[in-house]
Formats: sequence, C-alpha cells, structure tokens
Amino acid sequence: MDNCLIKYNNVNIRQDGLMVLEDISIELNAGDYVYIIGKVGTGKSSFLKTVYAELKIDSGEASVLGFDLNRIKQKDVPALRRKLGIVFQDFQLLTDRNVHDNLMFVLKATGWKDKREIEERINEVLVQVGMQNKGYKMPNELSGGEQQRIVIARAILNKPEILIADEPTGNLDVETTDYIVGLLHSIAELGTLVVMTTHNLNIIDKFPGKVYVCENHSLKNKEFINCSE
Repeated sequence: MDNCLIKYNNVNIRQDGLMVLEDISIELNAGDYVYIIGKVGTGKSSFLKTVYAELKIDSGEASVLGFDLNRIKQKDVPALRRKLGIVFQDFQLLTDRNVHDNLMFVLKATGWKDKREIEERINEVLVQVGMQNKGYKMPNELSGGEQQRIVIARAILNKPEILIADEPTGNLDVETTDYIVGLLHSIAELGTLVVMTTHNLNIIDKFPGKVYVCENHSLKNKEFINCSE
C-alpha cells in the first residue's frame, strides 16, 4: 500500500468566497506526527476541514486515503470519514450516557454488531488511553484531561489511518497537555498519521514532529527552532 496518505498539489482553499490558503503542496505519510501552527484565522482549521471533506478545495489536486477531493461525491464522504479519527478541543461527548456507552454508540453507528467484539474493542481503547477503570463514569464526572482521553479513545475505535486533532490541548494544563500529546505520539508510532493544530509551541520542543506553519495564505514546512532561544 502507498505510504502517502495525504497529498496536495498546488491546492487553493477558499471559505465564504475569500482565499484562505493558496498553492499548498504537501505529502504526509503513515506514521508521521505533524504539527500545523499559525495565528488564529490563518487557515489551520480550514485545511483540516478539506481533509475530512467538510470544505471543498477551490483548485489544484488533492487526495486523502485514495479519495480524490475534486471528485468525491457526497455519498462517499462517510466512507472517507470512517477511515479518519477526529479529536476536537470541545470534546463533544454525549452527556446523557457513560463513557462505555459513548464508545458503544460509535461502534454500533459504524456497523459493529457482535457484542463480544464491541466489548473487547472498548476495553482495548480504554486501556490504550489509560482509562480502563472509567467506563462507568459520566462525562461530567471526568476532568478535562480525562474527557480528552476518552475523545481520543473514541477517535481510534475503528483504527483510523489518519488521526486529526484540532487544538486538542487548548483548555488543558501543562501536565495534562504533555500526557495527551505523548499519547498521540504513541498512536503515530503504531503507524497512524497524526495531524495536530496547536498554538502551544513548547510541546513541539518536547514532542518533535514535522512542523508546517500557516501564514500569509500559505502552508509551508518549517524547521522548528526552539522557542526559548
């Protein structure tokens, strides 16, 4: 299988008629850990939205997991998204059910039927994120860091080839941030492409990866320089 999971060539992205990013050429591979940095409003989230086909590209060539983003039909978007895991800053857990049932809801919604397999997979991901004893808890009984771990567990339930994390540590303290980014790094080490937007430059020093910066309508690879220098 081709190791390149996201490939953009001379891509322009518009939103609400305005040019957000232009002439993007980027190739991201299985197992890469990728940071996208930049000020608010420079296009980080817009780029991610094109990856999971919420926002169409304006021009150029783009493929994600073999799906041609110029030609993808609306009916095929769910098939693309089933191969992706998405972690948002605001959790979006279902507040009327416990952790276990949040995860079970996703598995059933994506076609899992065997009860034993469902239970095994839920247990596997909870162990992976260090939350194996929290399945009975309601979301409001968890700290912000614990909720984000459950969101990551939810995102990896179907063993996605790409994990997208949009500002996943924005509301977390330093210690919890380090844990979450370390967890995402461990997922990349297992072969998943992880793409993370962040404002927190300190974590790039602690947890190295490929760095791309959004500025002046461009998305460019940047050799990261220690921000304390």
